[in-house]
Amino acid sequence: MKVAVLAGGRSSEHPVSLNSAAAVRDGLAAAGHEVVPVTIARDGEWRHGDELLSLRPGGGLLGADVVFPVLHGPFGEDGTVQGLLELLDVPYVGAGVLASSLCMDKVVFKDVLAGVVPQVPYLGLRESRWHGERDAVLDELAALGLPVFVKPARLGSSVGIAKVTSADELGPALDGAFAHDSLVIVEGFSPGMEVECSVLGFGAAPEASVPGEIVLKGADWYDYEAKYSDGGMELVVPARLPEAVLDEVRRLAIDTFVRVGCSGLARVDFFVEDGERVLVNELNTMPGFTQTSVYPKLWEASGLPFPQLCDRLLALAVERFEAERSVAF
Repeated sequence: MKVAVLAGGRSSEHPVSLNSAAAVRDGLAAAGHEVVPVTIARDGEWRHGDELLSLRPGGGLLGADVVFPVLHGPFGEDGTVQGLLELLDVPYVGAGVLASSLCMDKVVFKDVLAGVVPQVPYLGLRESRWHGERDAVLDELAALGLPVFVKPARLGSSVGIAKVTSADELGPALDGAFAHDSLVIVEGFSPGMEVECSVLGFGAAPEASVPGEIVLKGADWYDYEAKYSDGGMELVVPARLPEAVLDEVRRLAIDTFVRVGCSGLARVDFFVEDGERVLVNELNTMPGFTQTSVYPKLWEASGLPFPQLCDRLLALAVERFEAERSVAF
């Protein structure tokens, strides 16, 4: 197929996207597809080589059979580009508009799944309330105990996140997170093992990979440096857990994927406490996609090599497009 690969984007995760997209282009070429690179600049311009693109609703994208939007963060992974691709009327890899938007917002994601899947305790906080009711907010946050993690609600790659270990650090951490987003989530600490599981599919029967364990090398928590620096972390596959617990991780990964309406791919992140209690942390609809990223490495360990993974995602994109266009609307 002729595949337009979108890279870059307007968010702070622009460099991560460029690296992921380069690996995807190589994987697609190795699988025999024609690759059409499209770069989205930080200012939002779309370019194919030196050509500045002008998009027309219903006009597709450069004659591509399918689009692979390898974009991370706002204006790429949050439903905005997905909505544009729907208007262009072209199949695309990954979650649709609603699932992309829902999963990008950590507060909405956790609210939707509250009482359905086990999670760490959390509190969502808007900037206006923080500035207007600081004392009341701090009283509510005290119920989470310490330490806590303070995160912008709609960013990824650990951007703007702080681990707070004392009460006097909480205010500055919130101010720092609000510099990135007007909505912040504060999550209670889990001492559990960090485990990740890749999901692939469309419809009622997606597949889950073998789960992997994140082992940090010197870092106190899984921050940006640990994720993207050489030697920052080690992925142990399979995670060192009993088989019954690994099965529960896979079950919850698929259940979460289906409940929020995902399609194509997702990486679901967990904490496993005391070697048996599995908590869902978050779901990433377009995880890092270099050949050394967790998502493809887990599929490699499950018997699906990188080029075949890319190929499978194209087929799922076309399958979803045809299914959605087959109904009256």
